[in-house]
Parts: sequence; C-alpha cells; structure tokens
Amino acid sequence: MAPSFGWWDREAHRGTPVIVKMENPNWSIAEISSPDDDEYGDGEEFAVPGGGARKGARGKNAKQITWVLLLKAHRAAGCLTYLASAAVGLASAVRRRVVSGRTDSDAASSLPEESPVLRSRFYSCIKVFLWLSVVLLGFEFAAYLKGWHLSAVEMHRLVLPSSLGVRGLLESLYTGWVRFRVEYIAPLLQFLADACVILFLIQSADRLILCLGCFWIRFKGIEPLPKRSIGASEDPESGGDDYPMVLVQIPMCNEKEVYQQSIAAVCNLDWPRSNILIQVLDDSDDPTTQALIKEEVEKWQQNGAHIVYRHRVIRDGYKAGNLKSAMNCSYVKEYELVAIFDADFQPTPDFLKRTVPHFKDNEELGLVQARWSFVNKDENLLTRLQNINLCFHFEVEQQVNGVFINFFGFNGTAGVWRIKALEDAGGWLERTTVEDMDIAVRAHLKGWKFIYLNDVECQCELPESYEAYRKQQHRWHSGPMQLFRLCLPDIIRSKIGFWKKSNLIFLFFLLRKLILPFYSFTLFCVILPLTMFVPEAELPAWVVCYIPAAMSFLNILPALRSFPFIVPYLLFENTMSVTKFNAMISGLFQLGSAYEWVVTKKSGRSSEGDRISLMKKEPKQQRGASAPNLDAVAKDELKPKKESKKKHNRIYRKELALAFLLLTASARSLLSAQGIHFYFLLFQGISFLLVGLDLIGEQID
Repeated sequence: MAPSFGWWDREAHRGTPVIVKMENPNWSIAEISSPDDDEYGDGEEFAVPGGGARKGARGKNAKQITWVLLLKAHRAAGCLTYLASAAVGLASAVRRRVVSGRTDSDAASSLPEESPVLRSRFYSCIKVFLWLSVVLLGFEFAAYLKGWHLSAVEMHRLVLPSSLGVRGLLESLYTGWVRFRVEYIAPLLQFLADACVILFLIQSADRLILCLGCFWIRFKGIEPLPKRSIGASEDPESGGDDYPMVLVQIPMCNEKEVYQQSIAAVCNLDWPRSNILIQVLDDSDDPTTQALIKEEVEKWQQNGAHIVYRHRVIRDGYKAGNLKSAMNCSYVKEYELVAIFDADFQPTPDFLKRTVPHFKDNEELGLVQARWSFVNKDENLLTRLQNINLCFHFEVEQQVNGVFINFFGFNGTAGVWRIKALEDAGGWLERTTVEDMDIAVRAHLKGWKFIYLNDVECQCELPESYEAYRKQQHRWHSGPMQLFRLCLPDIIRSKIGFWKKSNLIFLFFLLRKLILPFYSFTLFCVILPLTMFVPEAELPAWVVCYIPAAMSFLNILPALRSFPFIVPYLLFENTMSVTKFNAMISGLFQLGSAYEWVVTKKSGRSSEGDRISLMKKEPKQQRGASAPNLDAVAKDELKPKKESKKKHNRIYRKELALAFLLLTASARSLLSAQGIHFYFLLFQGISFLLVGLDLIGEQID
C-alpha cells in the first residue's frame, strides 16, 4: 500500500509544464516543470540570475519565481487602483470647487470709476487669439490628413489646382494661407521672437550676475557691521546715548485676525520705555474691529507700555496717507528713528538692538532693512512657491544691492528709517500704490545710503489664497510703472552719479520691473503658441527649456528645501506673468486698475516660537487675557448672528482662455513632431487651467 500511495502522490504532483517568459535580461527564458522532474533527474533547465540556466535546480525555485510574479502583479494592481481612486478623488474635488466658483467679473474689488469695457479689453484680445488658434488647428489637422503640408521651398514650385470643386477650393485656401504666413506673418513673428529672446538673455545675465555677487558675499563673509554696538553693561531702562528715541508705527486696516499678535510682539521689544513710543495707526472702517484694536491698546497701556491709538476720520491715501498723518503729530520731532511693521509682522524682542546700532556714527545712513521670514511657508503649494520667490529676493537681490551700491527698494515694513532722511526726501506721498519704493527712490536721489541685514529676520504671513496673492502682485507690479513715469525727470535732473542713474533707470525700473513681465508673457504665452501655427518662425529648444530651467535652478538656490518644486515653480511663474503683464501695462499707461488697493487677506497664524517668547514675557507686561471685553461691542454681539460665509472659488477667465490656447498649440505641435515644445505647452496649459479654476491655494470667503 505504501509504495502505491507514494507512486500516486508523485503522479498527483506531476503537472502541465509552464513556460515563463520574463523581459528582465538578468533571467533567461526557461521551461519550468513540476518539482518531481528534478527529483527524477529529467534534466530540465531553470532560470537563474545572470542570464544563464542550470540543470537539477530545486523545484521550490520555480514556486518562488511564481509567487514573486504574483506579488508584483498584485502590487501593480494595487498601485493602479490607488492611482484610479486618487484621480477620482481629485476630479471630485475639482468638480466641487468649480461648482462653487465665481468668475472674476463678479469680483467686488474693482474700482467704481473703472470702465467695464476697459477692464475686459485684455481678456477680449486673448479670446481672439484662442478662437483663431482653434480654427487654425482644425485647418492644419485637415491639411495633415490630406497630406498638404508644404515647405517654404516647395511653395515656389507649386501649381494651383485647376479643379473648381470643393477639394480644389480647400487646397487653394490652404495654399493661400501658407503663402500668406510665409511672406507676411512669419518674418514679423520671427522678429518679435528674436527681440524677446534678446531681452530674455539680458535678464538671465542680470540674474546670473546677482547670483555671482551673492556667492562672493558668502565666500568673503561680507556682512554689515555697526560702528558702535549697544553697551552690554548699560541698563536698558536708564536710556542713555546708546538708546536713541525710536518711534514704532503699526499701520493696519480691518485686520482683526492679526492685530493682537503684532501689537504684543512690538510691545515686547527690548528697549527702554522712556525712549520708545508705539503708534497703532488704525484705518479700519469696521466699528467692531476699531473697538477691539482700541481695547487691545488700552490693555497694554495699563501694563505700562508706551503705546497710543490713532484713527483717521478722513481715510485718504491708503497706507501712505496713514503714515503721513501719523508723522504730522507734534511729538514726532522728539524722535530720531522710526520703525515700521505691518499688521502681520512679529519682530523679535532684540530687533531694535540689532538694527539701531548701525545708525550710530553713520550720518549718511537713512534706512536699515531686515529680512522677512514666513510662518506659513509650508501651508500649501502656493505658499511654497511664494517662499522660493521671496527667498531669492531677500537673499540675492536685496543683499547684493545693499552691499555693492547701498541702494534697494524699501519693502514697506520690517525696516528702521532715520526721520531726517524721510523729511529730506519729502515725506510720504500718496501718488502711487508703492509708497515704500517711492520714498526709497527719493531718499536715494538725495544721497542717503541703505543697509540690508540678511541675518535679522521678522516673521510674517504669506497670502494663502490665489485671489489674495493675485491682488498683491497686481499692486506690486503696477505701482513701479506709475512711479517710473513720475520719477524719471527727477532721476535725470538729480546730482547722483551717472552709474547710479543708469542703475535706477535701466536695471531697477526697466529690466526688473518692465522687461521681466513683458517678455515672460509675450514670449512664452503668445509667441511660442503662435510659432506652432506658423512653423516658419522658430523658437529653439534652449529658449523653451534649457535656459528657463537653469534660471529656475538659480532662483531656487536660496531655498534648497524647495528643490522638489522646481518644475511647478517654473510653470507657475509663467502663469503669473499674465497678472504681472496686465498690472505693468495698467501702471505704465495710468489705467483705472493701476490705482486699485486691496489689503492682503491674513489668516492670523503665528509661530510656536513667538508664542513661547510671548508667554515668557507675560508676567512682566503681557496682557492678562486674550479674550476681548465684550461690553465694548455689546450691541454688535446682541444682534442675531449671521450664517458663516461659505468658501468659494474664483474662476479666472483670462487664465482659462490662455490655458485652452496653450493646449490647442500643444496639439498643433504634435503635427510638427516638436517634442520639447509639445511637453512645455502641455504642462504650461495644465498650469494655467489649474490656476484659472482656482485649484491652487486656499478657497476664499
């Protein structure tokens, strides 16, 4: 019985031979039989690593290979399932956010005196290009199917068809179109492309020189040092010569999310109370916000802080008018320096001790600017991309200009001014939306020098929604063009040297404020798509891919932790060129939107380190409770509460129109087999689509 059972057992294990074909070159094609074949010495070959095969391999190797293949197949299926579920989830989120979206024409932020026709003119131009590209794409696709593609050389040997049918008419139309674009459109388009490429190379060279200057500063360890430091042995409360009189200003407007943390941070500055005065310059038009800010100031007054509350009845001139009104107070003449912090900025307690000493024994110094750091830089993709830009601005642009030419644009906050320099420059003016750049240029023309401190940081917030960031960038790019028109005669007539005048006109204004947004939009969003429909005009691959990638790498060097976002950064910068170009044009030609000022929306975030430092200060001068006194706003609290506003998306028509234009051009590039151009246009079109649907950043209330 036993032998027959064993024989039956061997027969039961003997199965159909399996052929395993593997594409991995480390394994050879082998026939795998049942385990018993090896046991009986059938001499079957089994796959082994290295591409060879050996006889007499154990049967468990075949089973192991089978299980490995099954596991890999299971993992691949799981990966595909995960990708499918993620795609479905993303599509569902996109659908929900788009359904709740509102078009940018519904925005209530536009100025009442601005003409709707003027506002939509730029959008109308983009729509014309879009529809023209769609028509041309259909025409070119039909020509591709018919095999009508002609080169410029073949045009001269072409004989028009004599047939008067539909086919002959279409061939005649296409032939006429090809001749027209070769003779008239292509030369003009190629000229514009070459001009933009030259501007692109000049701007890239400027950026490279700035990076080399930053590298030289790092290599040599160049750092601004004060001629005299504050005496360590001197009692801060006693004042003295080392502690000049400092006026601190906090301008704010309806910023109830951040007023507490900014006032607390400024009141905790390590400076003698007798030598400092804090002005809270509240321009809020909301009575509840006014009451809350005023109450916060009164709490700090009771705790011994030298702080006053100011509210303007006539709110003219935005931030510049607010600062100008505060400087007209009679007691300002007692102070030597003024430090300015926006409502979301939180200076460290030693901020004044690290900035004010630079003014000692340096009578030519008018401004000390500190660096910004951001408490919410990792909040979402939008804040990460902003952090890349601003890190390059502070680490490279501001530092290099401060070290080598003692001039840079004042950032509007986190800086200390000599009051004499402000008065000598003419004080704050309300003529532009960039009052900080305006006062810096006028002070530079008067001969005052600036110092930038890269190691002194002041924390603040980045806009977390695209709507807030877009409005901020519009103001930052329209204002400089306004200022350039107004300051150009003063720059030419000023007594500063020729090279300083050249730097102001050609580098500071023209190259970095006008040419940069102009070529970014024109080259990559207009000329490049058009060259797909007019292939006789060409843009080389190094313009489309290699140099932009190199410039993006240089931009991201000061924030190396953000290196994985280099491709989204490149695409997003080109996407933002629409807003910047529109703002530049409106500022240059004094259009209505150039005077638009919208306070950047804040979320009220503060870092853990700030909260800890403020808690340490609490027994000395921190407020007893953070909850506001409800009696001050009792009437408002007794009113029935309104339902919380739902968050929604803003649908941006210009960005969507450009998205479809670029995607249409990418489809046309397939007919010409232009690989790099296709991928660039495809991903750039997707980037415009995401931004146009407001799928980047947080939703807005």
